[in-house]
Amino acid sequence: MSPHTLPLLSFLARLTFSLLAAPLGAVAQQPALKSHEINPDSSVTLRLYAPTAASVTVGLDYDRAVPMARGSDGVWTYTTPPLVPALHMYSLTSDGTAILDPLNPAVDPCLRLLTNEVTVPGAAQIWDVADVPHGVVHRHIYHTAVIRGLQGDAETYYVYTPPGYDSRSGKTYPVLYLLHGWTHVAESWMHCGQAHLILDNLAAQGRTVPAIVVMPLNYGDMDFVLGADQWDDPSKVAHNLGVFSTALLTEIIPQVEALYRASPRREDRAIAGLSMGGGESLVIGLGHPDVFGWVGGFSAAVGYHDLDGAFPNMSPQTAPQLLWVSCATGDGGFPATGRFIAWLKAKGMAPMAVETPGVHNWAVWRDNLIHFAPLLFRPPAPSPQR
Repeated sequence: MSPHTLPLLSFLARLTFSLLAAPLGAVAQQPALKSHEINPDSSVTLRLYAPTAASVTVGLDYDRAVPMARGSDGVWTYTTPPLVPALHMYSLTSDGTAILDPLNPAVDPCLRLLTNEVTVPGAAQIWDVADVPHGVVHRHIYHTAVIRGLQGDAETYYVYTPPGYDSRSGKTYPVLYLLHGWTHVAESWMHCGQAHLILDNLAAQGRTVPAIVVMPLNYGDMDFVLGADQWDDPSKVAHNLGVFSTALLTEIIPQVEALYRASPRREDRAIAGLSMGGGESLVIGLGHPDVFGWVGGFSAAVGYHDLDGAFPNMSPQTAPQLLWVSCATGDGGFPATGRFIAWLKAKGMAPMAVETPGVHNWAVWRDNLIHFAPLLFRPPAPSPQR
C-alpha cells in the first residue's frame, strides 16, 4: 500500500464506521433536511435525524459536548451562539457513539476525531483566495529512521515556497517550521488553516519577508495519537516530543536545506505551532537557541507541572529574537499559558504575550499566523541613542 493513500483510507474508514454506527433509521429513512444551516446572525443550526437514539450531543470547536434537542419527527437540533466568520468544527455523538454528519461531506482530515466542518461566511478575509501571485506547495515523503509507528516508516512534510521563489538564483530564504496540533495531519495547516493563502496575501501586501514554510507530520511516535490517550503521562508526552525533535533536527531540516534555497543561519530559522505543535515549538525552539532565532506558540500545550524540567537551561542571553506566546481568553489552556508567561518573565525572558478573544479553534490560529508571520526575519530594532 502506498503511504500516499493513507489519509484518504483513514477518512473512508472513519466515514464508513460513522455510517454503520449511526441508528439504522438515520441512514435508511433520512428525511429531507439541512443538517447545517447558517443563520443571519452567524449562528449555525445543526440537525441530525436519529429517531431511535436516546441522546445526541454535539461538540463545537473541540469544546465539551452539549445535548441536542429531540423533535417529534426524530430530528435532533442545536443552534450555536453567533460565530466569527471562519472555519468551525463540530462533532456528533449518538448514544455515546461518535458519528459524522451523514449530510455534510466537509470533514476534518484528522487522525482520531470524527469531526465535520462548517464555514461561516463574512467580509473578505486574508485567508480567502485572491487575485495575487501564489506560492507553490510541494509534498515530500521520506523513509525516517527515527519516528515510530508510521507504515513503511514513511514520514510526510509539505514545503511552501513563496511567490517568485527561484531555485536557480543565488538568493537564500529564511524558513518557518510550522507545526500542527494533536490529531491533525501534515496538511492541516493548509486544509484547515489556509496557511498558504494567508502567506500569499500577506506577501502581496508587502507585510512579510519572503520565506519558505515547512509543515511536517509532527509526531515522534504515532501511538501518541492513535493509541490510548497519553496526555496525563508526562513520560509519554516527553517521549513523543523528544523523538520528533530528533527527526526535525537530524532528518527534516537537513533535507530542506539540501533541496531548497534555505538559509542555514539561526537568524533565518523560525519554529511555531498550535496546541501540541505549539508546545513542541516552544520546547524545541527554546531548547536549541543555536538553531532557531524566532519561536512561537499558539494556544500551546504548556500545562507542565515542572516547567524547569520541561525547559532546562533557559537564559536571556540565548533568547530568540522573538518569543511569541498567545492564547485565546476562552481557551481551556488560558490559565496554563498565563502561568507559563509568568514563569518566563521570572527567568528574565521577554515573551510577546498575546491574548485574543475566542476559543481553541482555527479562527484563533489563523489570526495568530496572520499577526505572527509579519514579525519574522526582521533586523533587530536599533538601540536608542543615549
